Amino acid sequence: MYKQSKQFEGHTASTQLTGLLRLCMLGAALIMLGACSPPADNYANDRAQVENLLARYCYALDWQDADLYASLFTEDGVLDWAGGVTKGRAAIANDVHNMRASFAKQEQEDAPLRPARLRHFISNVVLDVQGDKARSRDFWMEFNNRNAERKAYSGAYGHAENELRKVNGKWLLASRKIFNEEMAARTAPMENPAW
Repeated sequence: MYKQSKQFEGHTASTQLTGLLRLCMLGAALIMLGACSPPADNYANDRAQVENLLARYCYALDWQDADLYASLFTEDGVLDWAGGVTKGRAAIANDVHNMRASFAKQEQEDAPLRPARLRHFISNVVLDVQGDKARSRDFWMEFNNRNAERKAYSGAYGHAENELRKVNGKWLLASRKIFNEEMAARTAPMENPAW
């Protein structure tokens, strides 16, 4: 029978121990990697998507991009704003087309001045996610520069109350109710809306 030398036996044990140690380290690294990777559905990811949705909402509104604006709502979405209550994507897109026509008329009235611009901002977003549904509250502000110097001024401000729905993995507005503190009929109630 073949007998291994002591030196060779130690080398085998050392090699096995090193291999086992490497395997354990690899397993620990994979576990840690899995723990560090955010799951597809978590609050931080949902919040980032909702904040992106609201930012895109402002851009679509300020550039009167009717198709983009309407696409941020569910098919049966509801927009409750100073112009009334509008239901469904097609009707919401039509509202934005009408806004664009109104701004085009203002541009003609103001000529030869460069066109005035509105810019909307959303902040203080509060979000409550419950599975594929969520509700949010946000402050909004509008800056305008429709004056001879084209200097910015606060045009309006308020808050909005949103119901959101995740459709095919994407958050959309199911409804957005806009309160405007510069319009008596659209001011917010005295109760704190941010639950």
